[in-house]
Amino acid sequence: MKLGIAGTCTALLVAGGIGTYNLVRGLTGGATGDGRPDTARTFDPSTLSSTPPSDATAVKLTRAFLDSWSEQRFEGAAGDTDTPATATRALHSYKDGLRLKKLTFDHVESAGPSTVTPGATKVTFDVRAEVAGGTWTYPSAAAVVRSTNGVPAVHWNNSVLYPGLGDGQSLTAGKLPAGASSAKVVASDGKTDLTTFSSLRDIAATIRQKVKPKGGAAGTGVAVVDGEGAGIKTLEVFSKGRTPVIRTTIDARLQTVAEHAVTDAHLQNKPAGTVALDWSNGHILAIAHTGDDGDIAINGIKSPGSTMKIITSAALFDQAGLTADSPAPCTDSLTANSQLFHNDPGVRADPGSTLTQAFTVSCNTSFIKDGFHYLVHNGDASALHDEAVNVFGMGSWSIGGGVATTDPSIPADAQGGDQAAQFIGQGKVTATPLFMASVAATVRGVGFKQPVILPGQHQQSAPRPITGRTAGYLQTMMRSAASTGTAAPRLGGLPGVGAKTGTAEEGDHTNGWLTAYDSHTAVAALVEGGSSGVDSAGYVVRQLLTSS
Repeated sequence: MKLGIAGTCTALLVAGGIGTYNLVRGLTGGATGDGRPDTARTFDPSTLSSTPPSDATAVKLTRAFLDSWSEQRFEGAAGDTDTPATATRALHSYKDGLRLKKLTFDHVESAGPSTVTPGATKVTFDVRAEVAGGTWTYPSAAAVVRSTNGVPAVHWNNSVLYPGLGDGQSLTAGKLPAGASSAKVVASDGKTDLTTFSSLRDIAATIRQKVKPKGGAAGTGVAVVDGEGAGIKTLEVFSKGRTPVIRTTIDARLQTVAEHAVTDAHLQNKPAGTVALDWSNGHILAIAHTGDDGDIAINGIKSPGSTMKIITSAALFDQAGLTADSPAPCTDSLTANSQLFHNDPGVRADPGSTLTQAFTVSCNTSFIKDGFHYLVHNGDASALHDEAVNVFGMGSWSIGGGVATTDPSIPADAQGGDQAAQFIGQGKVTATPLFMASVAATVRGVGFKQPVILPGQHQQSAPRPITGRTAGYLQTMMRSAASTGTAAPRLGGLPGVGAKTGTAEEGDHTNGWLTAYDSHTAVAALVEGGSSGVDSAGYVVRQLLTSS
């Protein structure tokens, strides 16, 4: 009798994984009606029972499975599962990936019916694995099912190896792979994490994904990797490495100011966006925004209103030969191409106004009259577009790091009333705070420096540098607007400041704009729903200029 049993065992074991699998089924779960083992029965995955195995049966089978696994008898362990071939490959991968030295299990206990796998009993256990670099311990679990003939099996999926391990994923130990620990995107100080600023979290995530970090050293531990070996998640750290960093141009102190400025109480919770630049080199020092429609600081494409008069003035100087003292009569209203235009409330008519005076008080009719007269020829109204592209760098450039920005637009083929409206930043003219900050920076820095968020990034140049003559006129006009004109209520008295306000009509409301510069910084802000530029965006810009 003993020889018969031994012979049967030998035959089954020689049969490999399936033989071991069948033997365990017979000894642990298969039974005849009177309780005697029925070694002829095998697990049939096509006929699963909806009734979970008993706690005792599930625990006994799981212990047998874990014993085989710990002894690295992977075919035997896999034979205790409902998919032996898949389990065998996964168990070998577990050993190889972790460079497994020793594996033990403890606290193998039933947790009752599984809430994840229908008709299964959940069995929990603790794992202790000696792997490359250290010892890793973690809790895990298996679901035990049974076929309708009463034979149980461990339901196989990768989470048996580690909870939550997905298909196509595996485990590795030793030097942590690239991607398992994310690089840190930092400010220009080399240490302030950009994710500490709510406005920059999406930007930091994009840069981290798109830019290769510098420095750093990998630590050791256990990680989840994908099919290509790229790190997905670090599970255990044995020794800490040095986190690689990606340095940006952001000024941490000014970014903090910007984050507070866009929530200024005067804005009454209206969506706001602001950008600050170092006008000497185009480095982006701060980007902040509020609202639910994305980052309006770099993607809020709106009519810029009277801030466009900076570019209109430049076109009048460069293409029509006017000066800052050229006549620019300010009338209460003006009709151009059959469209009636008017000034903002409070702007007094002045038939003897110069361009500087019209700019200071932001007289719309002055700029429409001069713009339409000097810059529209035989229906061709492309002069403003050309000035924006050639001198102020308007176009499709990238701030770097894969960060998406929306391009400004001044159509070269404006028609009808838009031919006049463009000169005061209305019609089909659109811009972002990023672009308008760059416009102010071009004036103060006497040249376009493409805004960038990564130091050392290639910067596109404008086809034609702004002339010293034009920049000088614009600086005079912007200083006048800041000290005695429309921007004075917020910026008057600040040293070295030049500015231009803007109030743009949009549907049934207005948007407030202001762009300005001082001795170090160029700033622009947009407040959606702002009643005027000075009484909305003005509060944002003032905070940035008084902190720069």
